[in-house]
Amino acid sequence: MKNWSSNIIALPAFSIAFLLFFPVVCVCYFALPSLKIRNLFLLAASYYFYMNWQPVYALLLLTSTVITYLAARGIGHFEESRKKRFCLVASLVLNLGILFLFKYYNFVAENLVSLLHPLGLAVDFPSFGMLLPVGISFYTFQALGYSIDVYRKNTPVEKDFFTYALFVSFFPQLVAGPIERSTNLLPQFKEKHSFCYEDAMAGFRLMLWGYFLKLILADRCALYVDAVFNNVEHHNGGSFLLASLFFPFQIYGDFAGYSLVAIGVARVLGFRLMENFRRPYFAASVTEFWRRWHISLSTWFKDYVYIPLGGNRVSRSRCYFNVLATFVISGLWHGANWTFLIWGTLHGVLQCVERAFGFHKAHWSGVSRFMHVFVTFCVVSLAWVFFRANSLTDAVVIIKGIFTDLAFPYLRLADFLAIGLALSLLFLKESIDEFGWKIRISESRFGAVRYLYMVAMITYIILFGVLNGDQFIYFQF
Repeated sequence: MKNWSSNIIALPAFSIAFLLFFPVVCVCYFALPSLKIRNLFLLAASYYFYMNWQPVYALLLLTSTVITYLAARGIGHFEESRKKRFCLVASLVLNLGILFLFKYYNFVAENLVSLLHPLGLAVDFPSFGMLLPVGISFYTFQALGYSIDVYRKNTPVEKDFFTYALFVSFFPQLVAGPIERSTNLLPQFKEKHSFCYEDAMAGFRLMLWGYFLKLILADRCALYVDAVFNNVEHHNGGSFLLASLFFPFQIYGDFAGYSLVAIGVARVLGFRLMENFRRPYFAASVTEFWRRWHISLSTWFKDYVYIPLGGNRVSRSRCYFNVLATFVISGLWHGANWTFLIWGTLHGVLQCVERAFGFHKAHWSGVSRFMHVFVTFCVVSLAWVFFRANSLTDAVVIIKGIFTDLAFPYLRLADFLAIGLALSLLFLKESIDEFGWKIRISESRFGAVRYLYMVAMITYIILFGVLNGDQFIYFQF
């Protein structure tokens, strides 16, 4: 069964600890004279940030860093392709082996026992009782992407260990992405950034919108979603339907909110991180949805899994297999649970169906596009049930209840108004961005309007945000 609550010590993005930590880091970073000292300071700050969860797990972060650093140095040193390939394979096996041990071993062991027991084979695997290190999938994939890029000669070998260690552990995006590429982030650590007022304000605006998505939208939806999904036996189809409609916005607000905070924090320091979300619920197909959702992960799988399998340069049947295999692996990346596996498989199957009918390349407009956006949202929301449900049994009960036991759900008027207002603001903001409307408030050319916007947002978040220190959902992945 999945655990959607967090009992780890952390630096939540809106905690007093983080609000003290970040300004201190900024002041010290820009005050330090040399680039080398600045990078060493950022490295120390990043490890301090990570060690607030479980200090011992910083050793795993360091281990992954050392393995991929040495593998890349070996790839750059050896002339023979066989030895280069050995270094890459060693990096992949060791890193994925660590990830398997912490994230998948118990799941595989339990399912093997269940599979062999009916055959009369009594097998007892020792359990692995250590907690899952926060963000292990994110920094492991980022480090492995560097190893593969060096092998492909897409990026040069980084000889300075501390610069590379900072690339793997850079605190804004360490625990929940975006999963950065070495071609984008690594060169930025070799530039001396001066404090830029425009960057600081742009970063602060991104952070504010990220806090809005997390504290006003996601955590408000979570109050209802968690009550329903964690107590399935006490709810009916109406509650299941409403919770299933709220969860897409909960997880979007939660994850996109963190990404924006991460991008904003990095922007204040002078760094540019990649875009991770692009209004995914405006997608008119599941294929388009994945061009807009968790972009850093979807492009990672495209470049390092889908294309090496052959991509779409193969027969149609093999292309379908490549798509399906990529999304099955993507589902497993999210967690060791059959619900994640089914969720990933559903997205793979849906994209294969879209390819079969040519929907993955179609461009709709007007009413036709609106209908496709609506259908895509419904299909994606239904698939989210498997992602959020604590077990397959719960997922089946919820989906069955939605279609057979529909009744009027109960929701307090205050919660309804709070969620409705947050969704309205989200829809307005994303419509402006999606359709290019020339309405600019946060980026108005009038300074008074910009400052009034920031003051209003801060006040709104403090007064109406759910400020209970909940962790971001994707920290557990």
